Amino acid sequence: MDKILYINACVREDSRTNILAKYLLDKLDGDIEEIKLTNTNITPLTAETLKKRDEFIYKNDFTSSVFDYAKQFKKADIIVISAPYWDFSFPALLKTYFENINVLGITFEYTKEGFPKGLCNAKKLFYITTSGGPIVSDEFGYGYVKALSNTLYGIKNVEYINAQGLDIYGADIDKILKTAKEDIDKLF
Repeated sequence: MDKILYINACVREDSRTNILAKYLLDKLDGDIEEIKLTNTNITPLTAETLKKRDEFIYKNDFTSSVFDYAKQFKKADIIVISAPYWDFSFPALLKTYFENINVLGITFEYTKEGFPKGLCNAKKLFYITTSGGPIVSDEFGYGYVKALSNTLYGIKNVEYINAQGLDIYGADIDKILKTAKEDIDKLF
């Protein structure tokens, strides 16, 4: 049975992004473990925390709890990320999460030639986002996640699901969400 890691970067309880993510999760077969980022103790790296983490990495000692999220991410077979489209990207807490799981020796390593090589087990990652207006550029949201997945984590199969224009005056929200759910259905 697949280990499914659901990384929930949605802030609102009635999040439309989360609605789409739950719809997708219902299609997957496996044990789902959810991380609701707003309920975690994840904080940005500082000079002090980075120094401490680097000391552990140098000793090849990954027993500290500072590595728990990275180990959890590495072990997942399927990863689902839900994040609203904010300011051409996603909530800052998701970026902080990525900084905390990008750990040399757990989620990636370097080849002799100096290129990153992914160490994650996941065969697939789904990235789900919604936006009130149009998604002007995927470069800093989905593009960033895809680049991390492909290059740093070694996850080559990345699927992108989005629903746009949900807050535009006169938008048919139900129709937009239904279309996004149909896009999800096509993946299965």
